[in-house]
Amino acid sequence: MTENNKQILEQANAAITKGDYEGFLSFCTADTRWTFVGEQTLQGKQAVREYMAKVYVEPPKFRVERLIAEDDFVTALGQISLKDEEGKMVDYAYCDVWQFLDGKLHKLKAFVIAAKT
Repeated sequence: MTENNKQILEQANAAITKGDYEGFLSFCTADTRWTFVGEQTLQGKQAVREYMAKVYVEPPKFRVERLIAEDDFVTALGQISLKDEEGKMVDYAYCDVWQFLDGKLHKLKAFVIAAKT
């Protein structure tokens, strides 16, 4: 199960990097909950869809350094690059802790920190 969850997350992230946000959402439960620690919490696919439309104007670039799976959880450590409001690429370090439910992305606890330049 844990290896399968890793593969699901890799497929979901591949959809995001292609700009296929609806494809990504197909990997999520209807009541998916994303918590960006210290920032905001998104509840449900529509909230995530709106977030991606606003923040992922251009598909983000991921560099996953490590995936760690145990039980119904997969933790991803890596770097993500996003364009800011001015169109400049900004690099972040991230740690995403995903909880799966019935083979789908159910809950996310994300720690995202701007990388020092």
